[in-house]
Amino acid sequence: MRRDLYELKGLDEINVTPLLDLAWTLLVVFVIAVTASVQGIKINLPKASAAPSLTKPRTKAITVMADGQIYLDAYPVTMTELESQLRQHKAVDPDLPVVIKGDSKAYYQGVVDILDLLQRLEITQLGLVTQKLVK
Repeated sequence: MRRDLYELKGLDEINVTPLLDLAWTLLVVFVIAVTASVQGIKINLPKASAAPSLTKPRTKAITVMADGQIYLDAYPVTMTELESQLRQHKAVDPDLPVVIKGDSKAYYQGVVDILDLLQRLEITQLGLVTQKLVK
């Protein structure tokens, strides 16, 4: 019985060596990860003017919602209104750029109808907006 008490007494200390090894390993991994994420060459970039631009943005955004509602910029329109407004903008600017933003749950036919309309109006500068994938 005396021997059992002696063995239990020897176990009351915590060995911190594995914990220190883990802390140093994590520190090294963190330092490597931070230095690997900072890439490129340091250069002095030119400064842009802080004054707001007085010109209106030329690009027109067409949005197709999940329920089929169509917006030109931020204003709801029907297909006929969209066609007439795009004709007017195309008359002013023959190189009218247009972007289409379709909701992921929107019917594909709604986006195809808008693409057909843009083809009829001979609007060739076209972009489809998607969400950036996070890796």
